Amino acid sequence: MNQQELLDIIREAGPLQVSHYYPQGDQDIFWKRAAESGEWKESISEIRAEGLRLEALDIPELTYSLFTAFGRTGSRLEYERVYFERRRRLNTYALLVLLEPENPGYLRGLEDILWSICGEYTWCVPAHLPPDFAVTEIGRFIDLFSSETGFTLSEISLLLGGRLSPLLRARISAEVERRIFRPFLEDGPYHWETVTHNWSAVCAGSIGAAAMLALDDPAQLSRILHKTERSMHFYLEGFGEDGACAEGLGYWNYGFGYFTYYSDLLRARSGGKLDWFQCDKVRSIAAFQQKCFIGGSLVANFSDSTLRVRVHMGLSHYLAAKYSCVEAPPAQLRAPYTEDHCSRWAPALRNLIWTRQARVAQEWGAASFYLPDAAWIVVRHGSPEKVFGFAAKGGHNDEPHNHNDLGHFILAGGGEVYAADLGSGEYTADYFGKGRYRYDCNGSQGHSVPIISGRYQSAGPEYTAAVLHAATGADKDELKLELSKAYETEGLKSLIRSLVWHKEELPRLELCDEYLYEGATESWTERFVTWRQPELLRTGIVLLPGSDGGGVAVHYDNKLVEPEITPREYRDHYGRETVWHTLDFHVLRPGSEGRFVFTFQFLS
Repeated sequence: MNQQELLDIIREAGPLQVSHYYPQGDQDIFWKRAAESGEWKESISEIRAEGLRLEALDIPELTYSLFTAFGRTGSRLEYERVYFERRRRLNTYALLVLLEPENPGYLRGLEDILWSICGEYTWCVPAHLPPDFAVTEIGRFIDLFSSETGFTLSEISLLLGGRLSPLLRARISAEVERRIFRPFLEDGPYHWETVTHNWSAVCAGSIGAAAMLALDDPAQLSRILHKTERSMHFYLEGFGEDGACAEGLGYWNYGFGYFTYYSDLLRARSGGKLDWFQCDKVRSIAAFQQKCFIGGSLVANFSDSTLRVRVHMGLSHYLAAKYSCVEAPPAQLRAPYTEDHCSRWAPALRNLIWTRQARVAQEWGAASFYLPDAAWIVVRHGSPEKVFGFAAKGGHNDEPHNHNDLGHFILAGGGEVYAADLGSGEYTADYFGKGRYRYDCNGSQGHSVPIISGRYQSAGPEYTAAVLHAATGADKDELKLELSKAYETEGLKSLIRSLVWHKEELPRLELCDEYLYEGATESWTERFVTWRQPELLRTGIVLLPGSDGGGVAVHYDNKLVEPEITPREYRDHYGRETVWHTLDFHVLRPGSEGRFVFTFQFLS
């Protein structure tokens, strides 16, 4: 669609109204009902508790030493903790004003934090600023969090309307224009406008949403939307037809969440003429969340993802209402108000206005999924009382938030993980720099894949896994991969990994690695990664113990391999030192060929 056609649609449809957010009643009625009924009781109690906590605290300042910490040390946490605490304060007071408009203390708290955020040196976080960016231009750079801030302030200004002073609304408008709209139109293109991952959806989606909420000029709005629509096409290019998000479920929540928030507003602002929800690929992506869970809150946490995920109920219910193929999540998976450490306004608001109270199951149903574009297999098996999970992946080693993890797998049962993925580590400068694969959570040394002659898998699009066979069935699920191209190892002619998940009352995984080598490999180690502390039960069996008995017995051929158990540590996403273990099986007599079979048997 060209810009003139877009302009005509925008002019005809007219500006967004507050009523768009509350199709079943006006704003005051909704928030009065929310405050008084039991439907949102838990969420609103969490918001009120945050309000009580904040009453005793001053607005934290983003000091010079905090701003420069990343440049000095490469650490992001110091600045971002304060930055996100300020956003938490903004969200909390805005929601409390909507819930209790007669409370003058909440309004004062909101006005003060709005004014303070309008005065920030930059809405970006230092880790995202280019090192060569001129000091005078920092206010015009746009990253994830600056674009989100523009969206947040514009939405709060619209929803609160005349409750905010004309001075404050005018300043919000001026700052969003100066920091977001004008740079987007005049200073680009920014790198994220054409990327095929979450940045394009979050940055462009937030800018487009802010423009639809804040701008009265149809010509300026159509210019912005013409650019944001292009970025949405690039975002969707990052998905295959299977709808899988290679970045993991956390980044699906983030990127596809903002895609959805933008698309919802676009549909309303265009009078229904621009509707991304009619796209088949969008429908497939919307169903990805339900395919990631392997029991309770545990997910297939490949890439920079976390082990446990709580869902955004608002986003989930909105998508379930749009598509019959999307399941509403179990109620127990609701993300608490305070869980989002980045304190994002858009999901916090929609977790209230989009959530629909309904009877839902307490656990996802048993299911097996093969996602051919991502080359993932994800399985839930068992009863709601005890769910067992299995996941494995192929792909390539140049995926968004890439880990070198081809052939890696996860095993879970009864709420515990036995064969683990370490997920995302602490984000630092080096984490996204040249040292990325020295971090155990990113390099193949921290994944359940072979180590060949002391070498790990390599990073790059040419390092790939070929799917030889994949199938899901009533009795078993299978994934067979050719992994020799994952390694930069001379002489490795083939490496076939076969994973067969047997769906018995106590399930078992049979893993077989078979290789051919030109000459003889110096060494060969079959590495498995676990949170549990392995115990050598007897020759041929290692136990991965459960917390309350049971666990997983790993059976191996002691004539071919010898086990070694090693405790290790890494810094998790929140900077905490975290213990994990490697269970290495060293091949006793590596040669030109080998075949090694391991059985992972769940115990009662």
